[in-house]
Amino acid sequence: MGIKSTIVTRIAVVYFLLLFFGVVIILKLVSVQKIKTARWEQIAKNLSKNKVITEPNRGNICADDGSVLATSVPGYLVRIDLASEGVKRVYSKESDSLAYHLSSFFKDATQEEYNRRLNAAYRNKDRGFMLTPRKIDFIELQQIKKFPILRRGQFGGGRIIEQENNRITPLGILALRTIGGLNKGAYGGVHGNIGYTGLEGAYETYLKGKSGVSYKQNLSGRWITRTEIEPNDGMDIITTINVKLQDIAENALYKQLQKTDSDWGTAILIEVQTGEIKAIANLGKENGDYHENYNYAIGHAGCYEPGSTFKLPSLMAAMEDGLIDTSDVFDTGNGVWKYKDQTIYDSDYKNGGYGKMTVKQIFEKSSNVGVAKIITSCYEKNPKDYIDRIYNFGLNKTLGLEMKGEGEPLFKYPGDKDWWGTSLAWMSYGYEIKMTPLQVLTFYNAVANNGKMVKPRLVREIRDNGTLVKRLKPEVLNPMIVSKETLGKARKMLEGACETGTGKTLNNPFFKIAGKTGTAQIAVGQEGYEKGMYLASFAGYFPADNPKYSVMVTFNNPKGGYYGSSVAGPVFKEIAEKVFAMQILSDKIPEEKKIEGSKLPNVKKGNPEDILKIAKELDLDNIIGEPTSYLASVKKEENQIVLSENKISAGIVPDVRGIGASNAVFIMENAGLRVKVKGVGKVKIQSLPPGSKYWNGQTVYLTLI
Repeated sequence: MGIKSTIVTRIAVVYFLLLFFGVVIILKLVSVQKIKTARWEQIAKNLSKNKVITEPNRGNICADDGSVLATSVPGYLVRIDLASEGVKRVYSKESDSLAYHLSSFFKDATQEEYNRRLNAAYRNKDRGFMLTPRKIDFIELQQIKKFPILRRGQFGGGRIIEQENNRITPLGILALRTIGGLNKGAYGGVHGNIGYTGLEGAYETYLKGKSGVSYKQNLSGRWITRTEIEPNDGMDIITTINVKLQDIAENALYKQLQKTDSDWGTAILIEVQTGEIKAIANLGKENGDYHENYNYAIGHAGCYEPGSTFKLPSLMAAMEDGLIDTSDVFDTGNGVWKYKDQTIYDSDYKNGGYGKMTVKQIFEKSSNVGVAKIITSCYEKNPKDYIDRIYNFGLNKTLGLEMKGEGEPLFKYPGDKDWWGTSLAWMSYGYEIKMTPLQVLTFYNAVANNGKMVKPRLVREIRDNGTLVKRLKPEVLNPMIVSKETLGKARKMLEGACETGTGKTLNNPFFKIAGKTGTAQIAVGQEGYEKGMYLASFAGYFPADNPKYSVMVTFNNPKGGYYGSSVAGPVFKEIAEKVFAMQILSDKIPEEKKIEGSKLPNVKKGNPEDILKIAKELDLDNIIGEPTSYLASVKKEENQIVLSENKISAGIVPDVRGIGASNAVFIMENAGLRVKVKGVGKVKIQSLPPGSKYWNGQTVYLTLI
């Protein structure tokens, strides 16, 4: 019995202990869920209140060679906690001095006004009074940190610094409307700036990155920020835009806009085989000058009746259907032809017209009467065949560009309410239809590209910290728009138009061009065509015998002369000649020049001491010269490499291309520039062109590859 009693006692003790602990656990659960609900709710509220969304750095938009077209740089706002104990201790002594420094720095209000604002906020115990009327940069921030009261820091001086990135375009207005812009995003900016137009909007998903999460904690009276989830910075977009070609197109367009006083103009340069848009300039009149204020090449506001540039697809449709040949003859008479209840005029009708001409000559002279007679004679009985052929070219569809806002092409169809008895004739030479300049150019580019219609594109790659994420390949919209026979005839007509026709003034002695002028009256609403308002254009490609680039130039409402040859033609000519000299001739360097000096090592400019030290280590004895400057120029002379002084002039941007990051930063900062570096390796691109002027403290962006 003694053993049994002991065992029962021990079991009872264990049982009661387990029961006791069970009751304690149940009471604790009840306490947590019921009794202390308010406390836990307050804790959760504090966590939510002290949660901070950490915004990522937005990705860059770059040119085809890595030049930065759009990037984000930090901007700062400074506030002051006027209710903090540190501020209270010194406010009466230093507030006047702070007002003086703020007034002298920002120059937007007097010292008395700043004093009045500060005193009013101090009386109201404002915990976050804004001191900066605008965002300031890092250098300005360092200056403001030294102001009275603020120099005492976050706790002693109530200083509060807020950082917010600014989106800038280092190359100014170059392709600005194509790059696009940001807006304040959802709910008026609660979720930060987001891409709104252009490439900024089209590639928002890649550019924006992913936000991080931080929490503010109070440790012994001191608030610190603890990062829970690190933000992921946005990816970089590598576009097809070439900075040099863009500059050529924009300058040529701007000069001609000033001469013609047009409302707006656009110039587009496409690489024939790939469809890559190498330059796209859009300038509209604003406050007496021209700015990138709308993308007329792509958008609805640039979607107009193309006029004579549409004669090419019209005649190609009839040739492809086997209804005409370029040698067929049509009588254009005296340049005036009454078709049904409408009269069609040639530009030369006042001089008696052109009379009888072949189809090729009609195209070269750009005869409205001739083209209208050709198309009506071929399709009058069944106009659907003509429209179906145009549809078969794909001209009735948008290009499906990555950017929003592409203008919708407009083509009437027989049986529609707005199809008139004269619609066929008017459509044949570019009226009663609408197309954007880029849509017209895409067709001309297909002719240059041996019949293959490729989709124009503005983005080549997407990269994440230099790592390739996605490469966009050329997209074929139509593998063969017409037969090779029709294509050959079309190209001959385009060449003829620039040899003996309306585009003959654009000829040059170095290479052949092919293209077509366009002049169309502008319709104003439902009121018909406005006298004196025209759309002047030129579409073509070069070199004609081996096309590399196609170009479209359009001017809206030029004053004075209005023909495509005299208004848009000079811009095409300047672009073609400069691009040919810069891009195409450079690929034709004689082989002997390439071989010459090939045995000499490839030495880049840099610190002369470093160059000579490495030469000694490698036993190179054909490097001469001992310049004393920090940066040495390098040139090859016969069988020697000569180092010479590379003088840096005050106020002139140094050329640091080809040298390492440390040397490049040293040189730029010594010149008074602020430097932002991206990438690794040698400097490939600098945002401020060498030899250009700059102001002290200006930022230069260096891209290393």
